Amino acid sequence: MGAQRLIDIGAGSGVVGLALTQRCAGLSADLVEIDTALAALAAENAAANDVAERVNIVAADFTSTAERRASGLLGGADLVVTNPPFFASGSVRASPDVGRARAHILADTNDGGHPLRRWIVAAVALLAPGGCFVMIHRPEALPEVLEAFGRRLGSLAILPIHPRADEPAHRLLIGGIKGARGPLRLLPPLALHEASGAFTSLAEAIHRGDVLLDLGLRRGHPSDHGPESGLTFTV
Repeated sequence: MGAQRLIDIGAGSGVVGLALTQRCAGLSADLVEIDTALAALAAENAAANDVAERVNIVAADFTSTAERRASGLLGGADLVVTNPPFFASGSVRASPDVGRARAHILADTNDGGHPLRRWIVAAVALLAPGGCFVMIHRPEALPEVLEAFGRRLGSLAILPIHPRADEPAHRLLIGGIKGARGPLRLLPPLALHEASGAFTSLAEAIHRGDVLLDLGLRRGHPSDHGPESGLTFTV
């Protein structure tokens, strides 16, 4: 993998960050989660999976400079992964449960800026130069995501995820390298289900952890942006 330090933003119960930490013996991880109950669950899961000594749980709003400083969340990560809330405030009906609503809807910013852009810019700022960034989001958000990336990330890779092979993509895995200038690559799509509703063989293998997805990203100097040596990670 090549990464030494991971930051998982919006980590929830820690599934993604802990899976990567468990698979990569030399990796340390900061799991960042604003919901204190979920952050506590992530800590329990780290202990249950015998990686607690390599995992730091950060219960904070990472978009707040003051909270980042107070929690000791510093930049310089080799890899940042994130699963932002998918919807803007007012675009969908919010759950009456505060935790569920926060997991699905991005709160408005105090300065009137766009919340998804704020999330992405703050996340990329935690990367070291040449570090890799990976996020998942809805296809409808792609123009906004790319605008937020700007010149911060290059050598972008997009992997469309389809419910079934004959249906439109409902999710995108989007990755890039901080400071790189390589071209964008659209990768072969991943279909999750057969017509019967069963997992495809590839999706099932990914869920078992037998197969890794490769976005063709690699940790390195920003000017060295070729895809030939991949950073692989589980979904």
